[in-house]
Amino acid sequence: MGKCKVLVVGGTGYIGKRIVRACLTQGHETYILQRKEIGLDIDKLQMLLAFKKDGARLVEGSFSDHKSLVEAVKLVDVVISAMSGVHFRSHNLLLQLKLVDAIKEAGNVKRFLPSEFGMDPAKMGHAMEPGRVTFDEKMIVRKAIEDAQIPYTYVIANCFGGYFVGNLSQMTTLLPPKDSVVLYGDGDVKAIFMDEDDVATYAVKTIDDPRALNKTIYTSPPENRLSQRDLVKMWENLSGNTLVRHNISDQDFLALMKGQDFAQQVGIGHFYHIFYEGCLTNFEVKEDEEASKLYPEVQYTSMNDYLKRYL
Repeated sequence: MGKCKVLVVGGTGYIGKRIVRACLTQGHETYILQRKEIGLDIDKLQMLLAFKKDGARLVEGSFSDHKSLVEAVKLVDVVISAMSGVHFRSHNLLLQLKLVDAIKEAGNVKRFLPSEFGMDPAKMGHAMEPGRVTFDEKMIVRKAIEDAQIPYTYVIANCFGGYFVGNLSQMTTLLPPKDSVVLYGDGDVKAIFMDEDDVATYAVKTIDDPRALNKTIYTSPPENRLSQRDLVKMWENLSGNTLVRHNISDQDFLALMKGQDFAQQVGIGHFYHIFYEGCLTNFEVKEDEEASKLYPEVQYTSMNDYLKRYL
């Protein structure tokens, strides 16, 4: 495969910084949108300067200046958006649609990867409120991309290890529990857990792959299809520490939504879909849409190895 010119939007974010690293590692000419909205965020600026030192190019652009976005997009063949949707729901939607407009106007982009990197929104039409907005907004962006006839790849990342593995999928901590663990239902519903760096590696592999053109690619290696109970056992084997298990029924779990703020209600809804419904594993993924099959050369991280960093 040839080398691409890639613009990463949201290059200092949780997944964005990993995508920048993957682009550089895979030898692509890497541009990062440097937004003047960065203001006085010294950590973000220093991260950008470190990427620049490693060979990335910083391109100034702002979402309040359409022309600057179009000019940034004209420099490249591929655009990857990794803006986080966690804090600003509809604000994020607005920015993504502005980016789609800029790509459409520039007219030169051979592949666009929008900010997805979670569950497949096309499979979440039944999702409950208020978390449903996450999926609805991603579908609005998809429709805009397809209406504009922009070549795309949608990358489904499933569960990031940092948020779901180290804490054995407990909602109130990022660290492994010491004494007891809450299991959702019987704890046997399978989910898919990924090392974030692997997600970035796979995403960047798709950008010039004709097999991934105008398709949804799932990062779901068979070894990473695990139940919550599997994760707990794995941690117990590694740590030598046995945890007391508390099961919570679906009704009791959903009752936790009462009195919570918007973000927590969204989180509870998403956890419900993953750990009670099995929304990540209750459909078939074709071999030519699964990243570890498409790119067998990538040595992806097992969750057993991922957990070792918490010992």
